[in-house]
Formats: sequence, structure tokens, C-alpha cells
Amino acid sequence: MNMVNITVSVPIEMKKKMDEFAIINWSEVARGAFTEQISKLELLKKLTTKSKATDKDIQGITAKIREGVWKRHEEKK
Repeated sequence: MNMVNITVSVPIEMKKKMDEFAIINWSEVARGAFTEQISKLELLKKLTTKSKATDKDIQGITAKIREGVWKRHEEKK
């Protein structure tokens, strides 16, 4: 498999913590995270490509989701 190198910036504190676990292949962890995010985005693209929902429809759905999340958050208190 051909690969290219990329640079990822992390905060200093995170790098210190990563250094504590030098046995971990952090490049593999990053590849896994990238792969997972790409899969989610590809699914989202597939689901929305043929969508006929309007901006107003999306705003309504978004409002309902936020309301549900807020209610669950409040119930946990």
C-alpha cells in the first residue's frame, strides 16, 4: 500500500501524555480515526445526495434534535 506523510499538530500537553505511552503506534491511531470519520462522512453524503429536504425542513429537524438532547441533558442532572 502506498502511503504519504502528513503532519498533525497537537497541544503540548497532549504530546506529553502521548509520550508516556510510547508503545502505542499513534500513526495507526490517527489512521483509524481518519478512516472512521471518512466512513461517517461518506454515509452522510450517501444519505443526503438524493434528499429533497429543504433548508426549512433541515432547520426543523435540527431544532427537534437540539430539544431532545437538551431534555436528556436536563434529566441527568
